Amino acid sequence: MATSGCTWRQLPPVFGPAWPTVYRRFAQWSRDRVWARLYRVILDELGARGELDWSRCAIDSVSLRAAKGGR
Repeated sequence: MATSGCTWRQLPPVFGPAWPTVYRRFAQWSRDRVWARLYRVILDELGARGELDWSRCAIDSVSLRAAKGGR
């Protein structure tokens, strides 16, 4: 959603509530770090089961040019 998905107003009805509700929940959960905690729980669970293969790990990043000569 943040960089290449649909806009909030284009969310399909399968998401349930109206787009303002979905956006508010997403923003609140982001502020509360719900996504980071959920990701950690999933990794811990997979690790406990021995289902993580860290030999196949990739780190991804995005670089953007600083507008107006910023750093």
